[in-house]
Amino acid sequence: MGKLKSYQEQIQEIVEKGINAAEEQQKKLAAKPFEYAEKLESEVREYSVKTLRDRYTGYSENLFEQLRSLNTRFGNFAADLVAKLEKEAAEGADAVSEAAEEVAEAAESAKKAVAAKKPAARKAPARKPASAAKKATTASA
Repeated sequence: MGKLKSYQEQIQEIVEKGINAAEEQQKKLAAKPFEYAEKLESEVREYSVKTLRDRYTGYSENLFEQLRSLNTRFGNFAADLVAKLEKEAAEGADAVSEAAEEVAEAAESAKKAVAAKKPAARKAPARKPASAAKKATTASA
Protein backbone atom coordinates (compact mmCIF):
# COMPACT_ATOMS: atom_id res chain seq x y z
CA MET A 1 0.00 0.00 0.00
CA GLY A 2 2.97 2.32 0.52
CA LYS A 3 3.74 2.28 -3.19
CA LEU A 4 0.18 3.19 -4.11
CA LYS A 5 0.28 6.13 -1.70
CA SER A 6 3.59 7.21 -3.22
CA TYR A 7 2.16 7.02 -6.76
CA GLN A 8 -0.91 8.96 -5.69
CA GLU A 9 1.27 11.72 -4.20
CA GLN A 10 3.47 11.86 -7.31
CA ILE A 11 0.43 12.17 -9.56
CA GLN A 12 -0.97 14.94 -7.38
CA GLU A 13 2.36 16.79 -7.54
CA ILE A 14 2.46 16.47 -11.35
CA VAL A 15 -1.12 17.73 -11.65
CA GLU A 16 -0.35 20.60 -9.26
CA LYS A 17 2.67 21.62 -11.36
CA GLY A 18 0.52 21.50 -14.49
CA ILE A 19 -2.14 23.67 -12.87
CA ASN A 20 0.49 26.17 -11.74
CA ALA A 21 2.05 26.33 -15.21
CA ALA A 22 -1.36 26.77 -16.86
CA GLU A 23 -2.25 29.52 -14.37
CA GLU A 24 1.00 31.32 -15.08
CA GLN A 25 0.46 31.16 -18.84
CA GLN A 26 -3.14 32.33 -18.49
CA LYS A 27 -2.03 35.32 -16.43
CA LYS A 28 0.59 36.21 -19.05
CA LEU A 29 -1.94 35.92 -21.88
CA ALA A 30 -4.60 37.86 -19.98
CA ALA A 31 -2.13 40.66 -19.25
CA LYS A 32 -1.30 41.26 -22.94
CA PRO A 33 -4.50 43.10 -23.92
CA PHE A 34 -4.23 45.32 -20.85
CA GLU A 35 -0.59 46.09 -21.59
CA TYR A 36 -1.50 47.03 -25.15
CA ALA A 37 -4.45 49.09 -23.95
CA GLU A 38 -2.26 50.98 -21.51
CA LYS A 39 0.38 51.53 -24.17
CA LEU A 40 -2.17 52.73 -26.69
CA GLU A 41 -4.18 54.75 -24.21
CA SER A 42 -2.15 57.88 -24.80
CA GLU A 43 -2.12 57.31 -28.56
CA VAL A 44 -5.83 56.64 -28.65
CA ARG A 45 -6.50 60.07 -27.30
CA GLU A 46 -4.92 61.42 -30.47
CA TYR A 47 -7.38 59.50 -32.65
CA SER A 48 -11.10 59.25 -32.60
CA VAL A 49 -12.84 55.89 -32.37
CA LYS A 50 -14.00 56.38 -35.95
CA THR A 51 -10.44 56.72 -37.27
CA LEU A 52 -9.36 53.67 -35.26
CA ARG A 53 -12.25 51.70 -36.72
CA ASP A 54 -11.37 52.85 -40.23
CA ARG A 55 -7.74 51.84 -39.77
CA TYR A 56 -8.73 48.47 -38.37
CA THR A 57 -11.16 47.89 -41.21
CA GLY A 58 -8.53 48.88 -43.77
CA TYR A 59 -5.91 46.57 -42.29
CA SER A 60 -8.42 43.76 -42.05
CA GLU A 61 -9.57 44.15 -45.65
CA ASN A 62 -5.96 44.30 -46.84
CA LEU A 63 -5.10 41.14 -44.94
CA PHE A 64 -8.01 39.18 -46.38
CA GLU A 65 -7.31 40.45 -49.90
CA GLN A 66 -3.75 39.19 -49.56
CA LEU A 67 -5.00 35.83 -48.28
CA ARG A 68 -7.41 35.53 -51.22
CA SER A 69 -4.62 36.44 -53.63
CA LEU A 70 -2.37 33.83 -52.05
CA ASN A 71 -5.16 31.26 -52.29
CA THR A 72 -5.61 32.06 -55.99
CA ARG A 73 -1.87 31.67 -56.59
CA PHE A 74 -1.84 28.34 -54.77
CA GLY A 75 -4.89 27.27 -56.77
CA ASN A 76 -3.17 28.14 -60.05
CA PHE A 77 -0.02 26.34 -58.97
CA ALA A 78 -2.00 23.26 -57.96
CA ALA A 79 -3.94 23.33 -61.26
CA ASP A 80 -0.68 23.48 -63.24
CA LEU A 81 0.77 20.65 -61.19
CA VAL A 82 -2.34 18.50 -61.66
CA ALA A 83 -2.30 19.18 -65.41
CA LYS A 84 1.35 18.11 -65.62
CA LEU A 85 0.69 14.97 -63.60
CA GLU A 86 -2.35 14.07 -65.72
CA LYS A 87 -0.33 14.64 -68.91
CA GLU A 88 2.51 12.45 -67.63
CA ALA A 89 0.04 9.77 -66.56
CA ALA A 90 -1.62 9.84 -69.99
CA GLU A 91 1.76 9.62 -71.71
CA GLY A 92 2.73 6.75 -69.43
CA ALA A 93 -0.54 4.96 -70.19
CA ASP A 94 0.05 5.46 -73.93
CA ALA A 95 3.57 4.08 -73.62
CA VAL A 96 2.31 1.05 -71.71
CA SER A 97 -0.42 0.53 -74.29
CA GLU A 98 2.10 0.72 -77.15
CA ALA A 99 4.44 -1.68 -75.37
CA ALA A 100 1.56 -4.10 -74.80
CA GLU A 101 0.66 -3.93 -78.50
CA GLU A 102 4.29 -4.59 -79.46
CA VAL A 103 4.44 -7.55 -77.10
CA ALA A 104 1.19 -8.91 -78.50
CA GLU A 105 2.50 -8.52 -82.07
CA ALA A 106 5.80 -10.20 -81.15
CA ALA A 107 3.94 -13.05 -79.48
CA GLU A 108 1.71 -13.48 -82.53
CA SER A 109 4.67 -13.52 -84.94
CA ALA A 110 6.52 -15.98 -82.69
CA LYS A 111 3.44 -18.16 -82.62
CA LYS A 112 3.23 -18.08 -86.42
CA ALA A 113 6.96 -18.85 -86.72
CA VAL A 114 6.65 -21.83 -84.40
CA ALA A 115 3.59 -23.08 -86.29
CA ALA A 116 5.43 -22.77 -89.62
CA LYS A 117 8.52 -24.66 -88.37
CA LYS A 118 6.56 -27.37 -86.62
CA PRO A 119 7.34 -30.72 -88.33
CA ALA A 120 4.56 -33.00 -89.44
CA ALA A 121 3.60 -35.67 -86.96
CA ARG A 122 5.64 -38.84 -87.48
CA LYS A 123 4.77 -42.33 -86.62
CA ALA A 124 6.85 -43.71 -83.77
CA PRO A 125 9.07 -46.69 -84.71
CA ALA A 126 7.57 -50.03 -83.88
CA ARG A 127 8.88 -51.70 -80.75
CA LYS A 128 9.93 -55.26 -80.59
CA PRO A 129 7.92 -57.46 -78.33
CA ALA A 130 9.54 -58.11 -74.94
CA SER A 131 10.15 -61.79 -75.68
CA ALA A 132 12.06 -60.99 -78.88
CA ALA A 133 14.19 -58.48 -77.00
CA LYS A 134 15.08 -61.15 -74.41
CA LYS A 135 16.07 -63.62 -77.13
CA ALA A 136 18.32 -61.02 -78.73
CA THR A 137 20.06 -60.36 -75.42
CA THR A 138 20.47 -64.04 -74.60
CA ALA A 139 21.79 -64.88 -78.04
CA SER A 140 24.46 -62.26 -77.89
CA ALA A 141 25.55 -63.38 -74.47
